[in-house]
Amino acid sequence: MTLNLWLIPVLPAAGAAINGFFGRRFSNKMVSAVALASTAASFAWALVAAIRMLGMPADQLPYIERIGVWLRSGDFTAEYGFYLDHLSMIMMLVVTGVGFLIHVYSVGYMGHEGGYYRYFSYLNLFMFFMLTLVLADNYLLMFVGWEGVGLASYLLIGFFFLRDSAANAGKKAFITNRVGDFGFLIALFLLVKHFGTLQYTEVFHKVAEFSPGIEAGAGLLTAIALLMLVGATGKSAQIPLYVWLPDAMEGPTPVSALIHAATMVTAGVYMVARSNAIFSRSTIALAVVAIIGCLTSFFAATIGITQTDIKRVLAYSTISQLGYMFLACGVAAYSAGIFHLMTHAFFKALLFLGAGSVIHAVGGEQDMRKMGGLKKYAPYTFWTMLIATCAIAGIPGLSGFFSKDEILWQAFSSPHGHWAFWLIGVITAFMTSFYMFRLLFMTFFNEYRGPVAVQQTQPETQPHNHGSGHGEPHESPWVMVAPLLLLAVLSIVGGYIGVPKALHGSNQIEHFLAPVMPAIAAEAAGTAHEGAPQAAEESLLELTLTGVSVAVAFAGLGLAWFLYVKRRDLPAKIADSLGGLYTAVLNKYYVDEIYGAAIIGPLIAFSTRVLWRGIDATLIDGSVNSGARGVREIGDSLRHQQSGNLRSYAGWITAGAALVILYMVWMGTR
Repeated sequence: MTLNLWLIPVLPAAGAAINGFFGRRFSNKMVSAVALASTAASFAWALVAAIRMLGMPADQLPYIERIGVWLRSGDFTAEYGFYLDHLSMIMMLVVTGVGFLIHVYSVGYMGHEGGYYRYFSYLNLFMFFMLTLVLADNYLLMFVGWEGVGLASYLLIGFFFLRDSAANAGKKAFITNRVGDFGFLIALFLLVKHFGTLQYTEVFHKVAEFSPGIEAGAGLLTAIALLMLVGATGKSAQIPLYVWLPDAMEGPTPVSALIHAATMVTAGVYMVARSNAIFSRSTIALAVVAIIGCLTSFFAATIGITQTDIKRVLAYSTISQLGYMFLACGVAAYSAGIFHLMTHAFFKALLFLGAGSVIHAVGGEQDMRKMGGLKKYAPYTFWTMLIATCAIAGIPGLSGFFSKDEILWQAFSSPHGHWAFWLIGVITAFMTSFYMFRLLFMTFFNEYRGPVAVQQTQPETQPHNHGSGHGEPHESPWVMVAPLLLLAVLSIVGGYIGVPKALHGSNQIEHFLAPVMPAIAAEAAGTAHEGAPQAAEESLLELTLTGVSVAVAFAGLGLAWFLYVKRRDLPAKIADSLGGLYTAVLNKYYVDEIYGAAIIGPLIAFSTRVLWRGIDATLIDGSVNSGARGVREIGDSLRHQQSGNLRSYAGWITAGAALVILYMVWMGTR
């Protein structure tokens, strides 16, 4: 039985090619039809493949579909093939399902923008590369998808390329990701060098010969895992390579929802989870993953508290939530990380699309200080964003509550966990609840504070032109509202596949992913918590910690309501009282400025003075120009022989003939 997995990425690729080559001649409706039909067909085939895979016997999984040999060099062979198991099935459905909803939303949101066909061609191209990444059966093909989503991201972030800020944001994202990709590429070289293959099945089989936790120092698997982590920090916007993601909000809002919330930025998490056989055998690598994830989640959350641009608040929220996923992977709770990846795709895509609906409602405004009172103007947007906000804040009953609580519990109880990870995670959860409800209250509550002016038909062409409105705020069209409603439903029910035993559930997603990511038992990892509680005590402890996380979620809600609904004069007073600390957080701790002074500035100076003026202009151009001048001078001297005087020519001929005769005489006498 063949599943024809190749159709799933090829269908969006066909849509990208048709709109890319011929879309200029198409109407907007035709462009939309091609783009939506290709992604809908891809999602439908992904569903069929998933259902058929679930019906396969366990001994036939993972299902591998090889198209043919791609590269062969000596003993090394890389095949072009597709790999379907429980992990790639989840990723495939998230990419195609959420991607299709965002395509539908884009029809309404981008309807008045120029380059309509170009936008949908790029969006389809991204889908092709992302599906290649998650369905690849080897690391080399994964790297092709990895680089491809970077290219598509560059094109989509810089979609409004006539705007310097958008063009610069696209370049920043592209260059920052190349730094991380260099580390990933070196990891692949090490795999080829030591294992002779990049095929998942062969690599994982050979890695299985290493005992978990056997490396006390920096060994081979530690080096490979840490280099992979470098790539993951770039793609998934973790410290220190997170700086590109906030600027990526210069792209159209649906792009932010698809690439920078639901799919592309989760590629690093997927890569770490896919490589769990490698990471789980290096306690050093796991610890580094957990520390980076923990610090990133906390660091980004502090910045999100002070931002006033609605999309930037969500950008830092994304970075923070990705940190949670890395924290889960770092404590070897890979299934918890993938669980949160899935629920985050639902509620964060909903938040970004809701933000786009708000921006559409107020004529391009993104500053939350100039919004307010939109609840009565855009009720569907309000209720769906309320659901998403409750989900990300960890309010009980919604998807984010189950996935975030599972991560916090694993951070505390896992053999690789620590109470400090849990504590930082809980503090971050409080800040997340606070800044997300702050966003909700500033946007939808109290009175409307924005201008009312002449109709503006292109809301994002000049997103920072705050002086113009477009009449009274209004609800978005149904083509934009319908995806919000569907994502709201997923944000409610999506977490019930992971209800823990402490809440009388069976944590189905952990069991579902167990064949791919087996839980790391204390004895297998070589470590154990001293005095680990028995089952009943452990359940009580988990319920207690759950109660703490619920309490901080409601505390964040209450504080946001008090400061931004009840006493709206207090935030400014608090900001003034904090002085330099608030200014530092508002300016994102000056990280961009530090990078500019410590890295970018010296690189530009070195490139300008040494590489350009020293080597290129002086050495290379100088040697070429000097040689040219020498040839010109020799030619100038020789040209004087061509005087046009017949007597001179006769003399030269006579002299030449004499030399020839002398040479012949000399040769004859030898």
